[in-house]
Formats: sequence, C-alpha cells, structure tokens
Amino acid sequence: MAERRIAAVGSPDLPWRLRGRRMRLWAWGARLGWAWLYYGAQAFGAGAWEDRFVWVFGWNLERPEDVPRVVEVLQTAGRHGFNGAVVSFGLDTLCRKTPAFFERLQLVQQVCATNGLELIPAVFSVGYGGGFLAHDRNLAEGLPVSNALFRVEGGVGRFVPEDVECLRNGGFEEHRGNRFEHFAFHDQPGEVSFADTNVFHGGGVSLRLENFRANPHGHGRVMQEIRVRPHRCYRVSLWVRTEELDPPAAFRCLVLAGDRELAPRTFRVPGTGQWRQIRFLFNSLEYDRVRVYAGVWGGRSGRVWIDDWSVEEAGPVNVLHRPGTPVVVRSEADGRVYEEGRDYAPLVNTDFNPWRDDGAEAELKLPPGSRIHEGERLRVSWYHPMLIHESQVTVCMAEPRLDEILDHEARLLAERLKPRRVLLNMDEVRMGGTCAACAGRDMARLLGECVQREVAALRRYLPDVQVYVWSDMFDPHHNAHANYYLVRGDFTGSWRHLPRDVVMAVWGGKPRPESLAFFAREGFPMLVACYYDADDLEDVAGWLKAAQGLPRVRGFMYTPWTRKYELLPEFARLLGFAGGGSAGGVRNNPR
Repeated sequence: MAERRIAAVGSPDLPWRLRGRRMRLWAWGARLGWAWLYYGAQAFGAGAWEDRFVWVFGWNLERPEDVPRVVEVLQTAGRHGFNGAVVSFGLDTLCRKTPAFFERLQLVQQVCATNGLELIPAVFSVGYGGGFLAHDRNLAEGLPVSNALFRVEGGVGRFVPEDVECLRNGGFEEHRGNRFEHFAFHDQPGEVSFADTNVFHGGGVSLRLENFRANPHGHGRVMQEIRVRPHRCYRVSLWVRTEELDPPAAFRCLVLAGDRELAPRTFRVPGTGQWRQIRFLFNSLEYDRVRVYAGVWGGRSGRVWIDDWSVEEAGPVNVLHRPGTPVVVRSEADGRVYEEGRDYAPLVNTDFNPWRDDGAEAELKLPPGSRIHEGERLRVSWYHPMLIHESQVTVCMAEPRLDEILDHEARLLAERLKPRRVLLNMDEVRMGGTCAACAGRDMARLLGECVQREVAALRRYLPDVQVYVWSDMFDPHHNAHANYYLVRGDFTGSWRHLPRDVVMAVWGGKPRPESLAFFAREGFPMLVACYYDADDLEDVAGWLKAAQGLPRVRGFMYTPWTRKYELLPEFARLLGFAGGGSAGGVRNNPR
C-alpha cells in the first residue's frame, strides 16, 4: 500500500518541481497521521491493552537448532512490553512428544517467566488437522466415491476405470498453426500461446506460453471442458517446464465446476526448471462436466511449456475407515451388498497418507468362503480425504472420536503447562458436510458446537482458562458464509453458537474495520491479530485506528507467518506498550 501511494504522488507524468512538492506534502501528512496514532496509543498507555501478545510460529521444539531463535524472539518481546507469547509448538499432541521436547519446552517456559511473558498454547485445529490426525489419520474429512467398477480376477477385486483419456489432445499434437483442437480456449494464439515443435516432452509438439504482458491480466491459460461421472475420483497429470517465469507462483492448475473449485491446490514450480510432472486428484462431487485449466495467472515475464496432459478416473487411494466413512461393496448384477470380513478383506491402502495422493490403489482381497465369485463385476463406494493447497487436511467435526482426543490432550495440557489462556486454532475449515457423519448437518451449528466441545474439554481441567479463537470462521465479512472451498453447507450464523466469553482473535493483513465493528455489536471481546509480514506497519496503524472507540478490544498481537520479527520493537512503540522505546529487534532469519 505504501509503495502504491509513493508511486502515485511521485508519478513521472508530473513536473519534477510539483512532484517533489507533492512528495513532501505526502510525507508530512504521513508523519502527522502516524504521530496522531502513536500519541493516541500512548494516551491509552500499556495498561489500556490487557493483551500485548506476540505470535511465535514456524519453529519446532523437536529441532534443537530452533530453540535459540525462539528464545531471541521471547527476549525481544519481553524488553518491549509484551506480556504474552502465543506459541504453535504442537501442544495438542503432548502424548507423542519426546523427553527432549519437554526439556526444551521447560526452557521456553523459563524464558517466558524471566521476561514477563505468559506462555499461551495454540491448539486443536480442525481446518489444519495435524494434531487430531496424529492420533488417527482416518479422522480426515472425506469426499464420497459412489459405485466405482471393480472386476474380480484371481481372487482379487481390482478397480476398472470407466473414464479413460477424458481430456482430448493433451499432447497438443492436433493443431493448426498456433491453434489447438478440442480446447475451449487458450489465450491469444500466436501472441501468448504457441505450438512449439522444438521443445516438447512427448510426441513432437508442446504448448508454449509467454509474452504475458500482452494480456491485460497477465494471463496465459488453456482450458478444456470434459465429461465426468458424478461422485467419482479423477487423477490429473501434466508435464511442465519453465524458463525465467516471474513470478513462479503465477503457474496454476485448476478444476472448476459451476462456481466451485474442485481441486484447490498449490504447486511450486521453479522460475527456471526442466520438465517435471504435476499429479493430483479431484472428486467430481455432483457434477457431470468440469473445466480443467493450466497456465499462468498474473505473469510478468518468462515462458512455460505444457505437455502430455491427461485426466482419467482413479481408483481407491487413501480410503478412510471410520464410522462416518463406510465402504460398501455391491454386486453389479443383483445389487447384493457384501459383508466386510466375510466376503472381502478391508479395502486398505498400505501406504495411506492424507498428505500424499500419489499412492497405490487398494484392492479387494477375497477370503476363503467369500460369496463373491470369479469374474464378478462389483460396484464399490468409499470416501477419501482431499489435500488443499500444499499441506492442508481438514478433520471431520462430527466424529465422536474427537471428544476422546480433546479430553486426553486437555488433561495433558493442564498437567504440563497449566495455562491461563489458550488460543483455539479453528481457522480456515475448508471441508465438511460431505461424509456420512456430517452430511446434512447445519455446518454453522456444527462448527460452533465443535468449539463448545473444545472449550468444555479445556475447562474440565482448567476451570478458569480464558479461551481465544481465530475469528474468520465466525465472521460474515471473512469466511463465515456458504460455498467456502469444498464445504457442503453454510457457515453463516456460526457465531451464534459460541460462548460469549470467547475472545475473537480478529486477523488479517489489511485492516478489517467491518469485522471489528461486527464483533463489537455481537458482544465478543476482541484481540487484534495483525501485521502479517509486511515491510512496514502501515496496516497495523490502520488496525489501531479501526479499533479506537470500540468496546471490548483487549489488545493486539504481532502476527507474522514467515518468522519476520524485526519490526517487533516498532510494533510495541506504535501501540504504546511499556518498554516500547527500547532498541534492538530480532534479526529476520527465514530458516
């Protein structure tokens, strides 16, 4: 934001004299605005902010080399008037930690105590379900596959794809000049998209994308609409090569149906790299047609080649086994439902891993005495998890097993740490309402009740604990709405199902005055979780201005996600924390 303002007032279209005068006026205005915010915060005084927290994220106490960096952040925070450190150290899987972890945790506790910081655990994430999944990977939310075809040969039932080569001309061999057959479009043939007969992966042609600035949006894309079967799993595969692509993150692959994105994935490709394969799964949900895209969005320069692109039906990968994800095996001929154990062994993936979707397809093994006969065609249904972006796996909130884990880990948290405050990591719940346990449920109520269960588990062992929660899933101006990622249902109204003493950690980079005003009207206490790795504190100043005059704002949390702590002292000064005038920040270390 600051860079855009400077560019505007220093526009090369202005005469130098006027440009310089406008620059000076803007600079004085900025100083006056910042001074007003600074002295306004000083007028509040540190005592006005009950919560003066720092978010400590991206380190693992299982790694001894991380401990000195954590200690450095804590010491800097203590010197500058912070009174709490909210830590993400996997403290909801204490039953799986090593003795070395607890030794390092004790050291961190001692450093916090010495520096006047309260250690505040961040736990119990459903959206990023690693803590629950460490106890049971089958708790991942599942998408249904219905009536996929299997054929029995040699006493084993194997998946038979009914849709092979769904995408036509994926090798780009069929073309007339720079126009490729069977695609709905590719951006600006002969200007942005080209048939390349010199660089290719297979066959003798590839699609090359370049000259992105010729497109008003910086796009260089290709798309084909394909037929699929509803509630089936499909694998997308393509080969990609890059040359000086800027930015590298501009490359994307998408699968869209209606207004939904069926494969919200992120793929890291280097700016320059040789041919590499990208493979991923998507579930067709209720759709019989989908649009598959690949290419560049918002590119500035460089080249991308795409070749050997395919979409085909996939078999049982990462089959989930829990009450809400039943496996059903039927005879195609008469619809008879067969019995697990008697007629077939469990449909199990020996390499089951919800964070990988490139494993082997499971097979149905028939025990002696099975009623399934040789050559029989079967219709098999199962559920599978879905990887979101690079590493997100969401947990089903409706499975009763969660309560057992919550109770177990809340007790250990009380025994080990006895925290006075806890932050619930209930942000970005991007799946739900799709497995048998939660299908048809009111997602807003289910989410609120899940938080109630987490709060109840904590207060069973920590009766006076103050509970905080990330705000986005309870904010109609953020993520509390319908059509959110792969969720079937609507999160609107989720805030109505929360205890009113839960503190909303209202977060974001850019200020959200409408969110702060909303939670103030609803009567929730608030913690402003801001900063988000910017190069300056302009957005933080905006948050401070938005919070002034609102009731029940408890304080602020310095919230980075890339270990960017060098602005910690200036953050304290801006917000008027006691000790905020001291010098000495934390060196940025992206390790």
